[in-house]
Amino acid sequence: MTTLVERLSDVGRMGLVTPLLLIALLGMLVLPLPPFLLDLLFTFNIALSLIVVMVAVYTPRPVDFASFPTVILVATLLRLALNVASTRVILLNGGEGTEAAGKVIEAFGQFVLGGNFAIGVVVFTILVIINFVVVTKGAGRVSEVSARFTLDAMPGKQMAIDADLNAGLISQEDARKRREDVAQEADFYGSMDGASKFVRGDAIAGILILFINIIGGIVIGVTQAGMTFADATNTFILLSIGDGLVAQIPSLLLSSATAIIVTRTSSSQDMGKQVFGQMFANPRVLYISGGVIGILGLIPGMPNLVFLGISSSLIGAGYLIAAKPPAPVPEVIERLPEGMSLPAPEDRDLSWEDVPPVDLVSLEVGYRLIPLVDRTQDGQLMTRIKGIRRKLSQEFGFLIQPVHIRDNLELGPNQYRISLLGVTAAEAEVFPDRDLAINPGQVFGTVEGTPTKDPTFNLDALWIDPANRDAAQAAGYTVVDSATVIATHLSQIFRENAHRLIGHEEVQHLLDQLGRRSPKLVENLLSSKTISLGVVLKVLQNLLAEQVAIRDLRTIAETLAERSVKSQDPAALTAAVRVALARSIVQDLIGPEDELPLIALDPSLEQLLHKSLQGSQGETIGIEPGLAERLQRSVTEAARKQEAEGAPAVLVVAPEIRSWIAGWLRGAVRNLVVLAFTEIPDNRRIRVVATVGKSDNAQARA
Repeated sequence: MTTLVERLSDVGRMGLVTPLLLIALLGMLVLPLPPFLLDLLFTFNIALSLIVVMVAVYTPRPVDFASFPTVILVATLLRLALNVASTRVILLNGGEGTEAAGKVIEAFGQFVLGGNFAIGVVVFTILVIINFVVVTKGAGRVSEVSARFTLDAMPGKQMAIDADLNAGLISQEDARKRREDVAQEADFYGSMDGASKFVRGDAIAGILILFINIIGGIVIGVTQAGMTFADATNTFILLSIGDGLVAQIPSLLLSSATAIIVTRTSSSQDMGKQVFGQMFANPRVLYISGGVIGILGLIPGMPNLVFLGISSSLIGAGYLIAAKPPAPVPEVIERLPEGMSLPAPEDRDLSWEDVPPVDLVSLEVGYRLIPLVDRTQDGQLMTRIKGIRRKLSQEFGFLIQPVHIRDNLELGPNQYRISLLGVTAAEAEVFPDRDLAINPGQVFGTVEGTPTKDPTFNLDALWIDPANRDAAQAAGYTVVDSATVIATHLSQIFRENAHRLIGHEEVQHLLDQLGRRSPKLVENLLSSKTISLGVVLKVLQNLLAEQVAIRDLRTIAETLAERSVKSQDPAALTAAVRVALARSIVQDLIGPEDELPLIALDPSLEQLLHKSLQGSQGETIGIEPGLAERLQRSVTEAARKQEAEGAPAVLVVAPEIRSWIAGWLRGAVRNLVVLAFTEIPDNRRIRVVATVGKSDNAQARA
């Protein structure tokens, strides 16, 4: 408890530093300060500027120094307050000599400038040009551009976060943290745009204060202190230049810190490691530079010793970097399927162990994609796949089996292949050294890249250089790396083939877990032998095929136990289970919304389809091909309109034809959900947004 109280008191005291500093600044503007206190504050100002520069250099990311704009403002106010206080002392006591304004100003006027005010004017002018024209102006421009591009890129970054969240690559907590980082980055660069204006104004104020001190000091010295014009000029110019240099050096340091911050890129390294690693990683650069300097050193009249010495140092450094052993490349060993073992060296007869089982899900990669799946090379793909399996397992209601990953030299170096039960489900090509910029439907401007198609949703996309990532996001593209492309593709394959991923073992595990919670229910379901495990499996597969989660296994089991006495038909049992899960199905479609938008069929056309299905004994509908094509087109147009408005595409039909309509339109209309009238819960209002089939039905009757 004592430690906690001490920490809280420490935090409280630290929180008082900034308010007390601001009060002290106001006092410096009004109250006269003794020379000793001026010396102390000038020294503190220089130390504060050095601390800010060092923090800017060693901060890994600019956003990590989020208080920098506030520090710039406080340091600028401190320096201006010191200028006012020193001006008051110089004009009041300057007639007594150069030591009247304090030791720091006198030291800069005498020792640094050699007591020659002409040298002081030249040095001060050079510092002002460097600070105002070069550093401050450049930092202000970079701040302005960075703020604009950061704000323009916010929508693309938010979409990338949503895409990673939907793909299961990150959790809700990670998504929230990344959204906070994006907002903090936008706030930071927006504040930096304003802070750069403080730095620019401070440089201008330093010039004006210098001239005011010189002119005012000469006038006061001649008219009030009884000094000659030459003595007044020499004394007050030295004091004013010393005061200007004492203020201008911290100003130059803070301007440099501002330029360092706004020109930094986000990295896990501080600036020293980042610059050294990027400039001196290639020994050929040092060889060529050393050779050029050496050739210049051989020219007669040049300082040969200096040039040849630096040349030798560069060539020697290049040799040391080249001789450094490269990082070991780990050997990639193909993982054998579970149950398969390598043959023993001795000669033996074949056995069933030599027959490898077919992988439920497998991912094969070309040799250039191996680093994406190798943890020793910082590959993140396996971690992302594990996150996808966890998310989809929670969403579907059963455990997604592990993915067998191996390299395949028969594939192209940048190709990957996803297989289900040994059958290829998808195959595409990615480039690990590039990012994929996906066009979500509306972009602004152009980005340099290689046109392609997003392998998951077949959207227009570009393979771009990672250096153009921010520009692409600012233009409205959703930018992802190669590992995310593969992970998203695999997630979509899981969703489309969930019914193929569940088998007898998974169903038995589900029933065993349910039996521990509701033993009587499972006993009533299976002990009577009225329903087999295979029928339960088929019902669950039917539900998953239509993207209906099986999380509520208790409701499913209760419905099967009740209806299996009358029928063992999986289709009829599936229809009954869907009605029981109606609230859950609609909840997944529209969330907490009260109103459910629906697309309906024309009643006469629906009756025609119902009669056709009855005439074919429920196996298929005998429908004229032209009518079928027009009906599919009409449903597709209505579904696209719904998706464009941000609403789910839901088609409602009679219960008798729901199963056939859903299977018929499943491959033709993407993301379409087909519900029966009986599957709409009574706590939701419905709104028919479109009715399809009116003109088609008239043509069919004709």
